[in-house]
Amino acid sequence: MEMALGFRSPSRALLNPGARGPRPSPPPQPAKQLFGLGTGGLSSPPLASGTSLLRCRSERRVRRPRPIACSAAQTAETPTEKKSQLMRRRDIRNIAIVAHVDHGKTTLVDSMLRQAKVFRDNQFVQERIMDSNDLERERGITILSKNTSINYKDTKINIIDTPGHSDFGGEVERILNMVEGVLLVVDSVEGPMPQTRFVLKKALEFGHAVVVVVNKIDRPSARPDFVINSTFELFIELNATDEQCDFQAIYASGIKGKAGLSPDNLAEDLSPLFEAIIRCIPGPRIDKDGALQMLVTNIEYDEHKGRIAIGRLHAGTLKKGTDVKVCTSEDSCRYARVSELFVYEKFIRIPVESVEAGDICAVCGVNDIQIGETIADKTSGKPLPAIKVEEPTVKMSFSINISPFVGREGKYVTSRNLRDRLYRELERNLAMKVEDGETSDTFIVSGRGTLHITILIENMRREGYEFMVGPPKVISKKVNDKLLEPFEIATVEVPEEHMGSVVELLGRRRGQMFDMEGVGSEGTTLLRYKIPTRGLLGLRNAILTASRGTAILNTIFDSYGPWAGDINTRDQGSLVAFEDGTSTSYALASSQERGQMFIGPGVDVYKGQIVGIHQRPGDLSLNVCKKKAATNVRSNKEQTVVLDTPMDYSLDDCIEYIQEDELVEVTPLSIRMCKNPKLSKKPR
Repeated sequence: MEMALGFRSPSRALLNPGARGPRPSPPPQPAKQLFGLGTGGLSSPPLASGTSLLRCRSERRVRRPRPIACSAAQTAETPTEKKSQLMRRRDIRNIAIVAHVDHGKTTLVDSMLRQAKVFRDNQFVQERIMDSNDLERERGITILSKNTSINYKDTKINIIDTPGHSDFGGEVERILNMVEGVLLVVDSVEGPMPQTRFVLKKALEFGHAVVVVVNKIDRPSARPDFVINSTFELFIELNATDEQCDFQAIYASGIKGKAGLSPDNLAEDLSPLFEAIIRCIPGPRIDKDGALQMLVTNIEYDEHKGRIAIGRLHAGTLKKGTDVKVCTSEDSCRYARVSELFVYEKFIRIPVESVEAGDICAVCGVNDIQIGETIADKTSGKPLPAIKVEEPTVKMSFSINISPFVGREGKYVTSRNLRDRLYRELERNLAMKVEDGETSDTFIVSGRGTLHITILIENMRREGYEFMVGPPKVISKKVNDKLLEPFEIATVEVPEEHMGSVVELLGRRRGQMFDMEGVGSEGTTLLRYKIPTRGLLGLRNAILTASRGTAILNTIFDSYGPWAGDINTRDQGSLVAFEDGTSTSYALASSQERGQMFIGPGVDVYKGQIVGIHQRPGDLSLNVCKKKAATNVRSNKEQTVVLDTPMDYSLDDCIEYIQEDELVEVTPLSIRMCKNPKLSKKPR
């Protein structure tokens, strides 16, 4: 990084970027507050004429830095805009809230909704109201992006809450097509994390304005200066423009519903945040009198209304009952009629007769609408550029259930049911791919990560499907006859006393450490590794075991690199059931000496089912159904059998555990593991 030194008289726009007209200069502040780097938020210190102005530039010198206004592109129309008759709507703001997982996006949205009087004073509102999906509530993460809106001082603010986990990055990429700016939420202790980098990179590529919200500022070990500096460095690494680098910083506590321009001086509500949104995020740029254009970026389904297309109206006016043209490309168009039209008002959809360009709306009546298609004017409408998302990195095989227990618990068990459900998922999940496998009852599903595919498996299981899945595999590719595999950046937060065992574990998985730093005052160390995606398969449980449950692992896709070599992800074999039957205490008492069991007594098992983890490498066959012989010779006094508590593996754990010759059997009521009869070697 170079430092460019320029001499000039400061303009009023630089001294107070949020100002639209002449204002008095603010009092002098410490020099470290330049360009959002300090605790003073937006304002920069006044400089006397001829004073040197230091500006950070990434690998380039700039002779004359120009006045900057609050991270947003200037709202005045440029000659290009005037030429194409584009204008900005000043009564609407479209924003997405993006962040790393667990940095407090959904909690912040809760406080914004409460303070905008979306709910009655006596209304009971559950926590994380935007996480309406059962699976989201159970796991405590956001999986699907959701729309809402609030009104603040005659301005409608459309808010989209997005997922924070890297596996659902496809949701974020889609949503950024609908907005003009983002709230980048960053934890006041952790600072920018892997997913922060990913979502910020995408937002900057779109040219969106960014407001940085340092959340959880009330944490005892908060370090706001470090977080702001790290975020600024991240902007420069990602080649942000001068305007984007001069971001507005807001300090907030989402759970308390407070925000301010300084970490030491928070207001009693979130009004500084709302003001920053209106001041720094530009209104949508629209062609009000142009031909109708609306890009579909999301789809919902209603039992009565059918498919509902959600997107932002780019040009023209859309009216209820209008005949429209639905386009995928210049050559592929079909006609439809808009039966119903909705906008987002507070927390619900409100039916309207017409929607003007710039607003986010929901359209009913086009039953075969797909994400990425354009709803255009019937006569002169043209399609908008299609939505592009990054390629998947992990694949898993789905097949029909071939175990002896097939059909006992599931409602949908045939390959036709499985095929229809998987291809239906593609309509909404753009980051996922489905291909036919080697046989007619096998399908290859590719996604951004194991969690991305596991969420699909869990949803299908709850819908009554019964099927089998194979172990996750990375998607490699060949370039110039060289085999390349995906690499990810893994960030591990671990207490110092467990750092040695975690470093050793990641080293065995071909990980290369490139950064290590202390975090906060709790004696925690932050390790950053570049590691093959293969090395991450099954790593989460292993790292929790090595750190006694205290480590936190986060990953994000980085790039494709040369094949890293063989990686051994599991040292122990499996205990495999010897025959069909029901497990007994008598048999389990001797079996548990061989390893850790997955089952207790009285459980139906079948030949080839995995019933435990062997304490040594290699598989071992056991008879867990053997009963005690009741002959005169053995009619002595009954012995008390003490059994260990069986291990309870979740779906995620099972998928992490299995290897090449093993499968996970998924049914609505049970999750079992078994040896793949087509591949399994004969156990000892």
